[in-house]
Amino acid sequence: MGVFADNFWGQSILDLVEIRCLAVPMNYEDFCHIASVCTEQIGPKCRRFFSPSNFMKFEKDESGRIAILPFYLYVMRTVSLTQARIDMSELDEDSDGFLQPHEMEAYIRGLIPNLAQLRDMPQAFVQMYCRIAAHKFFFFCDPHRRGKACIKKVLLSNCLQELMELHQESEEEVTDTEQAENWFSLTSAQRICDMFLALDKDTNGTLSKQELKEYADGTLTEIFIERVFDEHVRRSKVGGGNSREMDFESFLDFVLALENKDTPEGLTYLFRSLDLQGRGYLTTADIHTLFRDVHQKWIEGGNYELCIEDVRDEIWDMVKPADPLRITLSDLLSCKQGGTIASMLIDVRGFWAHDNRENLLQEEEEPVEE
Repeated sequence: MGVFADNFWGQSILDLVEIRCLAVPMNYEDFCHIASVCTEQIGPKCRRFFSPSNFMKFEKDESGRIAILPFYLYVMRTVSLTQARIDMSELDEDSDGFLQPHEMEAYIRGLIPNLAQLRDMPQAFVQMYCRIAAHKFFFFCDPHRRGKACIKKVLLSNCLQELMELHQESEEEVTDTEQAENWFSLTSAQRICDMFLALDKDTNGTLSKQELKEYADGTLTEIFIERVFDEHVRRSKVGGGNSREMDFESFLDFVLALENKDTPEGLTYLFRSLDLQGRGYLTTADIHTLFRDVHQKWIEGGNYELCIEDVRDEIWDMVKPADPLRITLSDLLSCKQGGTIASMLIDVRGFWAHDNRENLLQEEEEPVEE
C-alpha cells in the first residue's frame, strides 16, 4: 500500500509554495510559476491541480489573489482520496468494488502508523480498535447490512473525513471534547469498550435486556430496550428458547444510532424500534404508548406533572406529517427534527433537554465570566 503518497505529494507542494509565506496570498502569475516549479521537481501529474478552473474555485481578495493554505489543503484532500481509493482497491480481494469487514479493518490498520493521534496506540488494542472503527463505515455505507461497503460510497462518506482528522499532529490542536466526539479517536474507542465491559455484569461477552437498561445511567425507556432487542438483536443459538443477548457488533450499531440520531442511518435504526406494530408508520396510539414510559421516569425524577396528550400534539406539530393520521420515517427525515423527536420518545434525558431547550440555549449564549 502506498500510504506515504499523500504525505509526499502534499509536503512536496507545501515545500515549494513556502518559497512564499503561507500567510501571503498569490495571484494567478504566482500560481502558474508554482505550477511550473512543481511540474519540474515532482512531475507532470501535478499540473492537474494548477488549472485555471481550479484557481477560480478559491475565494479572492480585492487584488484577485487567493490564499495559499486553502489551496494546499485542497491538494492534500484530493491526493489523500486518490491514495485511499488505490489502497482500498488493492485490498478488494474479489475486485467487485466493495470491501468486506476484514478488508476495511486491514485498510484502517495500515493507516494507524500515519495518523498522528493513533501512533502511540497499545499494540494489544489495535485489533479491537480496527473492529470498532470499521463498524462505523458499515453502519453508514452498508444500509442493507449485506456485509460489504461500496468503495465509492466510503470515499465520499463523512466517516473517512472524520478518520483523516486524526492526522492533526499537536495535542493542542485537538480538545478533549473533539477527541470524545470523533468516533475514530483512541479516546472514543476505549470509551466504547469500557462502556460495554461495565454493562456486561456477568462477563459472558454479551448484554441482556436487563444489562442494557443501565446504558446512559438508565434513562432509556423499558419499551425502547424491548423493541431494540425485537428488531436488532438475533436470537441466541446457544441454549435454545427465545433468549436474546446483544453481542458487541449489535452494541456498536446501538451506540452509533443513538449518537447519530439526526442522520438518516441513525433515524432509520431508531424508527424500526419505534414502529411498535411494524407497519411503517406511527399513530397517535403508538406515540402515547412510547411516551408513557418517558412520562413515568419523568415523574419518578421529581419533575412537574405533564399531559401525555399535549406532548403527543406537540410532536405532531413538529413533524407536520403528509398524512395527518400517521408519521412515517420519511416525515421524520423531512421535518429536520427527527432526532429530537426520537429522543423525546425513548429517553427521559432527551425529553428534559427538549423541555429545557430555551434555558440551555441561553446558557450557551451567555459569555463565560473571567
